[in-house]
Amino acid sequence: MAENEDLQTTPVTPEEVTEATTSEEVASTAGEEEEESAKPVVIKKNEIVADEPASSEEEEEEEEDIDILATEALPVMGGAHDDFNWGIGKRSVAAYTADEQKEILSSYDASMRAIEEFEIVGGRVTAITGGDVVLDLNSKSDGLIPLSEFRDIPNLKVGDIIEVYVEQQEDARGQLVLSRRKAKLLRAWDRIKDSYENGTVITGTVISKTKGGLIVDCSGLETFLPGSQIDIKPIIDYDAYVGKTMEFKVVKINETIKNAVVSHKALIESDLAEQREAIIASLERGQVLEGLVKNITDFGAFLDLGGVDGLLYITDISWGRISHPSEVLQLNQKINVVVLDFDENKKRISLGLKQLQPHPWEVLNATIKEGSTVKGKIVNIEDYGAFLEIQPGVEGLIHVSEVSWSNQPINAREYFKLGQEYEARVVTIDREDRKMSLSIKQLSQDPWELIEGKYPVGSRHSGTVKNLTPYGVFVELEEGIGGMVHISDLSWTKRYGHPSEFTRVGNSIDIIILEIDKDSRKLSLGHKQLEENPWDTFETVFPVGSYHEATILRKDDRGAIVQLPYGLEAYAPLKHIRKEDNTYANVEEIITVKVIEFNRDDKRILVSHLRYLEDIRREADEQVKKERAEERKRTNTAVKKQQSTIERDTLGDLDVFNQLKEQLADNEDGGDKE
Repeated sequence: MAENEDLQTTPVTPEEVTEATTSEEVASTAGEEEEESAKPVVIKKNEIVADEPASSEEEEEEEEDIDILATEALPVMGGAHDDFNWGIGKRSVAAYTADEQKEILSSYDASMRAIEEFEIVGGRVTAITGGDVVLDLNSKSDGLIPLSEFRDIPNLKVGDIIEVYVEQQEDARGQLVLSRRKAKLLRAWDRIKDSYENGTVITGTVISKTKGGLIVDCSGLETFLPGSQIDIKPIIDYDAYVGKTMEFKVVKINETIKNAVVSHKALIESDLAEQREAIIASLERGQVLEGLVKNITDFGAFLDLGGVDGLLYITDISWGRISHPSEVLQLNQKINVVVLDFDENKKRISLGLKQLQPHPWEVLNATIKEGSTVKGKIVNIEDYGAFLEIQPGVEGLIHVSEVSWSNQPINAREYFKLGQEYEARVVTIDREDRKMSLSIKQLSQDPWELIEGKYPVGSRHSGTVKNLTPYGVFVELEEGIGGMVHISDLSWTKRYGHPSEFTRVGNSIDIIILEIDKDSRKLSLGHKQLEENPWDTFETVFPVGSYHEATILRKDDRGAIVQLPYGLEAYAPLKHIRKEDNTYANVEEIITVKVIEFNRDDKRILVSHLRYLEDIRREADEQVKKERAEERKRTNTAVKKQQSTIERDTLGDLDVFNQLKEQLADNEDGGDKE
């Protein structure tokens, strides 16, 4: 029992699982002991277990024998038997003191590795069974991991060093719980953090495509590779990268969810940065380089010059005008360009393609001079004219004033179309300033030189309405010759608010030449002058004070335009179209008006319905008065006639009455005196 007590004092932690096997054999000189070979003893959880089971009674007897031998053995001097260790019992187990046991166990523990939970340790593969891998961790017990966790190591063999993660020091069976998968993930995350913090490079395999990029397996940890971080050039086909093993830099991490964003483009850019520095350091203006077209935009193209990008602006692609760089360049096309300028600080390089060829003005044919005829196509249109390209890089301006001999305004954007071909005459040319002015109208004779003979004043012609303005109608008689009919010359009798009330663009109109201004190239035309001036006759037909029926044509707040007989128009102020019931006459209503003003020179007639009503009332009143006067006259005549008859019959009676009258008068006078 003493030996068991000594073993139980060995400092073995409950969490550790230690399995040690001893193969030492002790030779025995006794007969029974010679037949028994030394049995290996397994120390497990402070118990001594023999290979062969023994009954409890035998164990107690052996323990008692061991105790007696340990306490009662006496030293024997001399003889061979003096070397025999009498502390060995029947089962070849030596009895050690507590200090010896402590020293032995301390030496044993010192040779073992202290394993803590939740840490990564290294172990050597000692055996590979059908489904498990045995690892020697240099600890008291070996580790056991399923072979399925080593699928990424097809050539795993005994002796390989493998890192594992200690999940638990001892499970219910007293064994270590290890995980290689977790060790891989932790190591992978450590490498990802190191790459993010220190810029180190990691390796990963693209395993699938996802929205916006790719999924990369970095040592068992899935990371995200955005599409914009795959390469320095735009990538369209993501599927081409699935299955590839590439190098990356970590550009973003999330410690909480153990997620990371990686970039392959960053590696390329870092490599290109060194090349860029070297290239920019060796750049010179005017240097010719070979570049690869990597991107085309509306304003130009970006070229890869072998690690550094340069911009080829659209105006430096061709001496001629182009609307888009794709007319000349294609993606991935190799071209030679010249360095126009560069900025070492901003790493910007301006390139030129057309500069590799001489300027077209420098090699322009000497036969092109003033007065010569050239042919080209319209390449640009402005408000003031159009540019005609004679050959790439050589253009001339056709001003709007050089399009037609006519003075009619021309809208260049409506007249010209891009790509149209024209012939023109060179008016001026300046090879030093690289300018040229052209004319289309000078290809034909100036019709104004013969204008007086072909279109004399007073001659009648037919033309086409080309334009309408608030003040008149522009009429073209022939190419380059035209004039204007003023709005007041459209009709003798009607007043138009706008020429569109009289005609439309494109209509034919008869005119008469009123005036020619050869110097200013202007013709004054008339339309109403084709007929005699009716106002000479109107003065007798519509004298002031005459009454006429009129139709209201238009009305506003100030008055109304009325139509008189013969289509003549007159104006009536608003108060002059008030009717007897104090309401105003409406449009298309027929009323009787009185001419209150007639101006032959200004072609103006004023009329009034109110004055007509006043005249009617006045005439009615005068008629009544006249009738009354005539009635009084007739009455007076009849009275006088009757009175004359009465005087003849009573003449004598009248004398008597006169005498009596006189007497009465005398009597009155006498009474007054008294």
